[in-house]
Amino acid sequence: MSETAAKAPGVLEKSGDPGRWRALVFIALAQLMVVLDATIVNIALPSAQRDLGISDGNRQWVVTAYALAFGGLLLFGGRIADLWGRKRAFVTGLTGFAAASALGGAATTGAMMFGARALQGVFGALLAPAALSLLAVTFTDAKERAKAFGIYGAIAGGGGAVGLILGGFLTEYLDWRWTFFVNIPFAVVAAAGAYFVVREPSGGRNRSSLDVPGVVLSTLGLVALVYGFTRAESEGWSDTLTVSMFVASAVLLVAFALVESRVKAPLLPLRVVTDRNRGGIYLSLGLAVIGMFGLFLFLTYYLQVVRGYTPVRTGFAFLPMVAGMITGSTQIGARLMTRVPARLLMGPGFLVAATGMLLLTQLDLGSSYAALLLPAMLLLGLGMGTAFMPAMSLATQGVQPRDAGVASAMVNTSQQVGGAIGTALLNTIAASATTSYVKDHLAGAATRPQQQLVQLQGMVHGYTSAVWFAVGILVAAAVIALTLVDAGRPGGTKVTGSEAGTGTGAKDETAVPVIAH
Repeated sequence: MSETAAKAPGVLEKSGDPGRWRALVFIALAQLMVVLDATIVNIALPSAQRDLGISDGNRQWVVTAYALAFGGLLLFGGRIADLWGRKRAFVTGLTGFAAASALGGAATTGAMMFGARALQGVFGALLAPAALSLLAVTFTDAKERAKAFGIYGAIAGGGGAVGLILGGFLTEYLDWRWTFFVNIPFAVVAAAGAYFVVREPSGGRNRSSLDVPGVVLSTLGLVALVYGFTRAESEGWSDTLTVSMFVASAVLLVAFALVESRVKAPLLPLRVVTDRNRGGIYLSLGLAVIGMFGLFLFLTYYLQVVRGYTPVRTGFAFLPMVAGMITGSTQIGARLMTRVPARLLMGPGFLVAATGMLLLTQLDLGSSYAALLLPAMLLLGLGMGTAFMPAMSLATQGVQPRDAGVASAMVNTSQQVGGAIGTALLNTIAASATTSYVKDHLAGAATRPQQQLVQLQGMVHGYTSAVWFAVGILVAAAVIALTLVDAGRPGGTKVTGSEAGTGTGAKDETAVPVIAH
């Protein structure tokens, strides 16, 4: 044991686990698989629907079944990771995800496909928080943590766009079933690597009894919330069941908060979310994801429907955004995280992304890819990569090891709920603007080609109308980050953990959390 460790028992030495960088490879691979799956299946959906005879009314369940299971069970999955140990939860999640993917690829009916997607969501809800919390407890030295979270943030941000490329390639040149089967080698390699390489620090488990009322209330509340937004997209905001879902969600989540404030061993200790910095991060990340999901949705349709791009070409068109995210995360965020406060990376990062989004409000039928789409996507990627990296690191910084899983789950929950809101809200705005435009202009279109042109112009008008809202949402995320997140001042106070309950003071990113080893 080193002299430093002898003086400060329980503090992980800077040298840490010698296999930690190899462990990062397998943790990042698992995260890539989860993020890829969020978009890769969307590309394959039309082909799968045709082969399996899924009706137009039921096809949404290929996406919804996954979203409900994943979003609803994330907090439970994070708590299980704290209880079982992150490594065991990680390997179990990977194994189950691979089995569910095999089932989806072999599906012969719509019901079998829906079931496979729900199972993917269940095991994804166990895997995602386990991966992030493993990263949090493995890398505690400030500079190493910055590099590790830079890589992780780049994957989390850019994986969705990579999924579009891979999904387009597999669907166009092989078969839609491969969008499921491709997960199996990812999962097998990551699980095997994790089993032999990942070494979780000891003493970080939360062995308290499971908060069953909290599990039930949080799961039902989040499922109702995600389903409400999903249904609003297809049935409208005034639909009776949609409104009922939102009301039920509010009641269940308020009841969950009351229960958590009273039980001895809560599923989500309120100290995790009432911390000023973590609360600001969860909120700003959720808002930023609303804008991102809207971008993926609209640009995919714009490129394929309006511009006539193939699925593969569409995927490659998103590459500049991936490059921007990797650059922002690994070259800007990771290098500056230990030198400047996190809010000075997050706030400007979101504003740069908003600038890129602002360029997209100028879209029209003949917009140049090189002159408009390319710089817009570069700015979006650069801004998001710069902001996501310190956000993901700080969301788990200073959290006691016994709360690492559930704190990580909250990061994923904010992103999942943000994605559901973004898809529903922005799609509704776009559809409404398109309908209004077509109604106003269709009367002047005498021929069939003119009518088709008005339809396309209406579609683009709808996209740009929704993008204006996305710009405002990203600006709001920047304001929240700049005002609420006050941690990470170089030379500030040390991380005190979350046990005290409030933890609202400034924390130094260079401090090393106490972890029994």
